[in-house]
Amino acid sequence: MSIKLLILGLLMEGEKHPYEVQQLVKQRGIDCYIKFAKGSLYYAFDQLAKASLIEVANIIRESNRPDKTTYRITDKGKEELQQLLLTEMRRPIQLHNPIYAALTFAAYGDPAKMEEASAENMREVQRVAELLESILEEPKQALDFGARNILIGAIEHLRAEARWIERVRQEGFGH
Repeated sequence: MSIKLLILGLLMEGEKHPYEVQQLVKQRGIDCYIKFAKGSLYYAFDQLAKASLIEVANIIRESNRPDKTTYRITDKGKEELQQLLLTEMRRPIQLHNPIYAALTFAAYGDPAKMEEASAENMREVQRVAELLESILEEPKQALDFGARNILIGAIEHLRAEARWIERVRQEGFGH
């Protein structure tokens, strides 16, 4: 998912400051499946504003604090969002996992170290699955159709990933 789609989609919910978008991404667990540099968020807001996809909604001035600018999506931004949604929905699934490159040459690795690294990977996969489950179960989180189904799908993928990593570990990396 592009950062453009992320920002436009969240602005459909209402006016937001870039920091608020960053907080929502974390609260909803979106950061578990969308990676972006936090510094790039403000740059992306600037670029979207220059393209007239979003506009300044309000500038909040408080003494002793920097101005806080909130943004809203424009009609042009809503049209762009529709195109981005369709493009992403049509995109075939990508089978990319960093562990694949390592497994390709696992026979050349130190079995004990490979075992340790895979156990660490499995713990992280389980941790992320548990985090997403806690977000899904949190009563105050009013998740819409898309967000709820993304979390459910991600949890199912992570649980399958953990089972697969365990199977790989049991085989002993081809040794």
